[in-house]
Amino acid sequence: MADHSIPIGGSLDVTPQERERLPLLDRLHEWVVTVDHKRLGILYVLYSLFFMAVAGAEALSMRIQLAVPNNHFLQPEIYDQFFTMHGTTMVFLVGMPILFGIANYIVPLQIGARDMAFPRLNAFSFWLTAFGGILLYWSYIGGFGLYGMGNAPDVGWWAYAPLSSKPFSIGPTIDYWALALIVSGFGTLGAAINIIATTLSMRCKGMTLLRMPLFVWLMLVVSALTLITITPLTAAQAMLLLDRNLGAHFFDAQAGGSALLWIHFFWIFGHPEVYVLVLPVFGIANEIIPVFSRKAIFGYPAMVAASVGIAFVSLGVWAHHMFTVGMSSVSNTFFVLSTMLVGIPTGIKIFNWLATIWGGKVRFQTPMLFCIAFLFQFLIAGLTGIMLSVAPWDWQLHNSYFVIAHFHYVLVGAIVFNIFAAVYYWFPKVTGKMLSETLGKWHFWLFLIGFHLTFDTMHFVGLMGMPRSIYTYEANRGWGHLNFIISVGAFIQGIAVLIFFWNVIHSLRKGKEAGNDPWDAWTLEWATPSPPPAYNFASDPVVHSRRPLWDIKHPDDPDWKYES
Repeated sequence: MADHSIPIGGSLDVTPQERERLPLLDRLHEWVVTVDHKRLGILYVLYSLFFMAVAGAEALSMRIQLAVPNNHFLQPEIYDQFFTMHGTTMVFLVGMPILFGIANYIVPLQIGARDMAFPRLNAFSFWLTAFGGILLYWSYIGGFGLYGMGNAPDVGWWAYAPLSSKPFSIGPTIDYWALALIVSGFGTLGAAINIIATTLSMRCKGMTLLRMPLFVWLMLVVSALTLITITPLTAAQAMLLLDRNLGAHFFDAQAGGSALLWIHFFWIFGHPEVYVLVLPVFGIANEIIPVFSRKAIFGYPAMVAASVGIAFVSLGVWAHHMFTVGMSSVSNTFFVLSTMLVGIPTGIKIFNWLATIWGGKVRFQTPMLFCIAFLFQFLIAGLTGIMLSVAPWDWQLHNSYFVIAHFHYVLVGAIVFNIFAAVYYWFPKVTGKMLSETLGKWHFWLFLIGFHLTFDTMHFVGLMGMPRSIYTYEANRGWGHLNFIISVGAFIQGIAVLIFFWNVIHSLRKGKEAGNDPWDAWTLEWATPSPPPAYNFASDPVVHSRRPLWDIKHPDDPDWKYES
């Protein structure tokens, strides 16, 4: 037993009581100049939660506009700006930063490391990402510079060229958009490089690749995928800036360019980006579902292989977004088949999660509730994705609200649900306090009801022919009642998120003490105090299985033994 022990605690850190006695400016300065992976992870998460609130307000404004026919709550120009900023914010300023932030905090702890491989690069990556978000929203103030009041980009989060080029889009708002995403993209690349280096070179003694927690495996795969996918988007944005400001003609067909070039470059990024966002939440589910089912994950090697397979196949499916642009029948057939192929490794994961739950002693606490909802919602998202992979079906429904419903089933039904699950699961470790289970269940059920009211109904209004991106519609279209239901669901989701924010604030002040391991889990982060000290581990841990902490706590339990 002695060589299994994982030392914790020590006297190498400033105590919380000593830190609280520091002047406020000194404490703020500590956060601004920090290179501690845990603090940077918290900064990522807080940054993303702030922009989640901003993007949510933009979404609710759009849903007020569409709740009834011929509404004038928003002017068309303002609606287009909110539409663009909502999508850009949720993908680039919420989804990616919060998931990389969670990884920043958790990955070094799970592999028994003291910090990330490159602490200063880690800090630089966060501040690049933060500056990118500030630059994007600065367009509201400086969008027209000296020529008038501020404005925001209004060309959709995909910013299709040449419509985003001059003379179709005047003023510097698109320049703000492109520059902001280039800057934040470099921050994401730095974070990805750091996670790869940390995972491959800083694992503690005994932690082989096939003993790593699945969350670490998923973040390793995602980081490699990020290095591939961010670069074409950055190249396209550089070309767009050259077109707009230096007279280049990359996307101008009349001058020898190609209007399809932007679409190819964007979706070569855009579709793998879905997996950059969804693979980390698979990792979150891989941590939470076994702990709350009281069973080891079913089929660990298959889960690793499926993760690598999804990343590989995702690089060859981008043009299913382009079935309506006039590609050849050979191209259409290839992308139909490659898109369907993604369903195989994804299906393996779903069956493995269900097999893990099956026969387990399931505890229906808040993190597990969000994961169970994720399972069924991601299954539906996958099925509608297979439907849209069929080119004739896609021809009928492309640019309709059916597509909006499908990708929100992925982005909200899978990704946001599991982000909430991660917050409820790791909040005790980060803060030392438990989130309220009562408020957590109110948050879950209201968010679940609001989600299904909104995005289930969107499928039907899409099948009825409602196009995406429109700011109003005529009463005789028959979409009014369904749109009202969609908007009611959106506001129920908004109320649920407010409950979540109140739960976080209240629990930070008056939450129940968590202890080191409130979930009786088995990965290394739960061996440290809550919150962990700056140095993580007083001495380097040694592991002998995939569940080192459980093996220490229950060395003689035959029901929990497995081949490691």
